[in-house]
Amino acid sequence: MPRSIYALSNQGGATSCAQNTTKTVLGVKSHANSGLLLLGFTIGFDGVTAADKVIEVDICYSTWATNSPGTSSTSISTILQQGGRVLTAGFTAGYTWTAEPTALSVLWPLYIDPNKGEFIYDYPLGDEPDCALAEGFAIRVITPATMTTVNCYASMKVCRN
Repeated sequence: MPRSIYALSNQGGATSCAQNTTKTVLGVKSHANSGLLLLGFTIGFDGVTAADKVIEVDICYSTWATNSPGTSSTSISTILQQGGRVLTAGFTAGYTWTAEPTALSVLWPLYIDPNKGEFIYDYPLGDEPDCALAEGFAIRVITPATMTTVNCYASMKVCRN
């Protein structure tokens, strides 16, 4: 049977990223009865200044010790199902945190040019990171001290497990 696959993004619009800040731009938390697999993600910026330094993007595992999706963030009310048996998503998601969540562990740091830089990644089948019950994943952006403000666009593809 095909897996139930869901897509989520910072659908309310781009997340503004000012200089010298750390901001969690997208996150997902599983419920107590199922975990999640992170199948893939995208991250991109709309900067136009070629001299800006790269932005650190962290793909993180999160226990959501504080500020889980919907707390200090905007809840994602519509999670789109892309495939598999039609099921209620069974997890929560959010974007643009105003207070950073704690207990984030970096799975993969990336360094992306804010001058229209973009990164798209799908994990190979069998290599997808999974999370424990009631935990999940987040995308965090760390901007350099000297740069112009840019907007960040992010998305994730997950499935319940």
